[in-house]
Amino acid sequence: MNHDKRKTLLQYWTTRYVLTLVTGLLVIGVFSFFWLQYQATEKRLGMMSMLAEEIADRVVDSEGNLQVDPSLQGIIDRRARFLELGGRLIFLILDQDQQLIYPKRAPLPEQYRIPLDPQEPVQKISFGEGKEAFVITRQMERQGAPVGWVILLQPHMGLMVSKEPFQFLVIMLASLGVLGWGVIYLLTRKLSQPIKEVAEAAKQIVTGNYQLELDREIKEKEIYELVESFKDMADRLEKAEVMRTELLAGVTHELKTPVTSISALVQAVRDEVVSGEEAKEFLDISLKDTVSLQKMVEDLLDFNSFAVGDVTVHKEVTDLNQLIQEITYQWTIVQGQGNLQVETILPEQSILMATDPLRVQQILTNLLNNAKQAMLDEGKLQVTLYQREQEVRVDVLDEGPGIPQEEQPLIFEKFYRGMDKKHRIRGLGLGLPYSKMMAKALGGDLLLKQSTAEGTVFSLILNRPT
Repeated sequence: MNHDKRKTLLQYWTTRYVLTLVTGLLVIGVFSFFWLQYQATEKRLGMMSMLAEEIADRVVDSEGNLQVDPSLQGIIDRRARFLELGGRLIFLILDQDQQLIYPKRAPLPEQYRIPLDPQEPVQKISFGEGKEAFVITRQMERQGAPVGWVILLQPHMGLMVSKEPFQFLVIMLASLGVLGWGVIYLLTRKLSQPIKEVAEAAKQIVTGNYQLELDREIKEKEIYELVESFKDMADRLEKAEVMRTELLAGVTHELKTPVTSISALVQAVRDEVVSGEEAKEFLDISLKDTVSLQKMVEDLLDFNSFAVGDVTVHKEVTDLNQLIQEITYQWTIVQGQGNLQVETILPEQSILMATDPLRVQQILTNLLNNAKQAMLDEGKLQVTLYQREQEVRVDVLDEGPGIPQEEQPLIFEKFYRGMDKKHRIRGLGLGLPYSKMMAKALGGDLLLKQSTAEGTVFSLILNRPT
């Protein structure tokens, strides 16, 4: 779609609201027109019926004779004007034999010959050429005996409602249309303004500017959540950008250091700058740096594979007591003799559950390695397996100096490394994020339970036993 043809939110929705409003008002206007017309017709027919009653009372004397006062026409005209019966009101008086008595004795005009029926006092007749009239008939009686008829004829157009109500209706609908348009415009403008600001902020993010100024004084819950979520996203992107920059510098430094060291040591041996035991020592150092380099590359590859879902989890029913015992024992053997003490606390009753022993071992090995580094290879480590509220947990406690309070929310961020670690230990900051991802793949989680100056406790939560 051509972007030049796209409309702004304000223009798009205001146009559609106005079209909907106009359509609705037109429907209401048409309905109101016919309703007013119907009500006016019914009202005036009722008035004509009352007028016919009055005429009947005036033209019949006490003896039952028909006497038409010459002033009756003037009275009828005044009544018609007072009752707002538009047009010329024609009234006829017939005797019992349906002979015309008034306005004068003469044969009844053909167009006025209508069937007279006391059961149908209101009729609608046509004069041809599209002309129609309403007819009100009233039978005059004297002591129960019929003596004649009163006929009132009113052209159909004479019963039409006067123009004043229609003028008022048009003014009212037009006012509602203008008011509705104004309200819609203002509300849509207010609604679109924060969205427009978010769109502009998104453009700034594309250019690399994460310092956004967004109005947070918004009353609408959904718009407020949108702005807050966008601002949080921008803050996280900024942190990610900073971490990416640090990662690039860190990876470059971490990989360059062992490569440079290996190159220098191997070159010294090749050029016979050193020989004998010293050359062997140089090669041992090179081998150690090679292993370190290989480990960092493997960490990168493993983390990337797991992040994109390439690493699978194979669960099997496992005795966790035995598994934890084996993991800590094997780790202790690998560390060799030193000043580290490892204590394993297991429940009396074995815990059986479906999990992946390999992934559990990877997570706990990483936690143990981190604990060892935090204690500078000296102190007491404690691994505790227990079940709480139908959750199986493995706590790893160390006696290190603890993680600074300001760094604790960031330790599971990818590539994040604390200030103390950056200067003491080589690495990429992927151990804890990778372990947390594996824990979630197992159906559990990895949490920092506690960290103080007396030590740190990480808790591995496994899924509930089946």
